[in-house]
Amino acid sequence: MTHTTQKPLPLPPNVYQLDAPLAPQTPALAGSVRTSVAIVGGGIVGLTTALHLAEAGVDVTVLEAQEPGWGASGNNGGQLNPGLKFDPDVIEATYGQELGKRMVAFAYDTPGRTLALIKRLGIVCEARRNGTLRVANSQRAVAGVETTARQCIARGMPVTLLDRDQVAAATGTDRYLAAMRDDRGGDVNPLAYVRGLASTALAAGAKIHGRTAVRSLQKTPSGWSLQTDTGIVQAEKILIATNGFTDDLWSGLRRTIVPVFSAIAASAPLQAEHVRRILPSRASVYESGRITVYYRVDAHDRLLMGGRGPMRSIAAPQDISYLTDYAGRLWPELAGQRWTHGWNSRLAMTQDHWPHLHEPAENALIYLGCNGRGVALGTAIAEQLAARLLKGNQAQLDLPVVSPKPIRFHGLWPLAVRSVVLHGRIMDRMGL
Repeated sequence: MTHTTQKPLPLPPNVYQLDAPLAPQTPALAGSVRTSVAIVGGGIVGLTTALHLAEAGVDVTVLEAQEPGWGASGNNGGQLNPGLKFDPDVIEATYGQELGKRMVAFAYDTPGRTLALIKRLGIVCEARRNGTLRVANSQRAVAGVETTARQCIARGMPVTLLDRDQVAAATGTDRYLAAMRDDRGGDVNPLAYVRGLASTALAAGAKIHGRTAVRSLQKTPSGWSLQTDTGIVQAEKILIATNGFTDDLWSGLRRTIVPVFSAIAASAPLQAEHVRRILPSRASVYESGRITVYYRVDAHDRLLMGGRGPMRSIAAPQDISYLTDYAGRLWPELAGQRWTHGWNSRLAMTQDHWPHLHEPAENALIYLGCNGRGVALGTAIAEQLAARLLKGNQAQLDLPVVSPKPIRFHGLWPLAVRSVVLHGRIMDRMGL
């Protein structure tokens, strides 16, 4: 049989490549191998799970269609956001006092767990704990921000509710009416982080094969058989962690998530007077609007503006001028600012806005749908996924296990996403 190695696709043209270390060598699979655990997907979840398993002495193999960090894991905004989409009261009401309380404690501690792992491994990725700001630009948004803040404060979390003057001092713009500051949040260079995870997982004994897309998956008497273009992997257990690039490797799985694109524009390093004026708190900011806009100033004084992007790949800041124009409305002094990079990445959103953790068969785990919180949430849940693969039901999970549920009329979702984004931008511009 003649095997053809998959031709690699170039990384999206993100700014992170300027400062990230070189990618470790992850050669394509060649021939047939056996492993205890096979992981499909070389993003944050897959790599961190592999790291923990390898450190426990487990023979683990990661199969990645491109290279580690090629997808959203290496191309996102870099924020370490505490919590989930829903407020603590809603989480506890939905999942009960026992699991609900564990979910709240776990979700709001994910940045801390991520930063602790980075420190333990010595990964150089510009990790900072400057906090996060959830800002409100309408009276409707103020009510939501205040509700979340009060629920967090009631649970003793390090959260502060900021008034209009305080949020203006923190952001350098008078656009916002209020904000919730969470001191636990932070940011990283995500590509440097993913490459650091890959390098440390390899050093711990994990095997990582790039340019190795898994074409089919079959149950066998001893576990699972994963077919690729260049070989076959026989595994006792599997984890599927493909997020925005999920297909029907597991039947029907593609229709359980909605792939959306999140776009980012990066400026040249800000001038000295702008460094002091633009986002002086250096917190990571995300707006509490219908369509989330997020931004931060990175460790090299570059302004990164992010938000929902075109449902196609982009390669320049001119492709997402609505983000750079918006920066000019927030800070008029940025008129004439040079923007050097523009790119996007494909995320997985779930219809119910909860992360989806599935155990569809014995010795099989699936994790999808971080809903834009993948850096910290993906890192933290990976430790529990590794324990589950190692110990089975004896390992506790702090997220619920749910059955895969296909979305009705899934084929219409690209059109629906475009319509929702356009409508949301108009409503946010009007302050409604």
